[in-house]
Amino acid sequence: MGVNKQESGDRAEESEGQVAEAKARAARLLLAFRHGNQLAYDALVAEFDADEPTTDLVSALCWVANEAVRKAYLPEAGDRVLRHLVRRADFGDRSVLTEDGAGPEAARLLEAVAAEDVRAVQELVRGTPDTTFLLGKLVLAVAMMLPDIPAPVLREAVGELRGESGTPPG
Repeated sequence: MGVNKQESGDRAEESEGQVAEAKARAARLLLAFRHGNQLAYDALVAEFDADEPTTDLVSALCWVANEAVRKAYLPEAGDRVLRHLVRRADFGDRSVLTEDGAGPEAARLLEAVAAEDVRAVQELVRGTPDTTFLLGKLVLAVAMMLPDIPAPVLREAVGELRGESGTPPG
């Protein structure tokens, strides 16, 4: 008994969808790895529900894949290729933020930090496999606020970030 053309076509579409989803999941994992987003990386690895040796193997494969991408593409091109793989698969809210999409997330991040809502900050970071755009928008927001920060407060914050005790002279 043969398989009719319709069933064969449906299977091929289903298979293509599964391949696209697998590529997207791998690309998201690699983006998180490449950008050092440990929260997102751990959350993505946890989706595999794998034992420790398998998790170690996934990490090693991410390292190898990252080296291959790093050697094959300029940094911004490698990220573009990976984001393209993610966008091609439509499987829920697992998309990678683009620069335009990061604006509202950066606003939510600022509000969560101001409210000292650690859980919200972790969820935002965990839900963002590639934090490059999100952090870029956050830096832009901070830059926009800088003119309104009194000079002594700014010096104190800069001193603290540098590990200096007390307010630097100025």
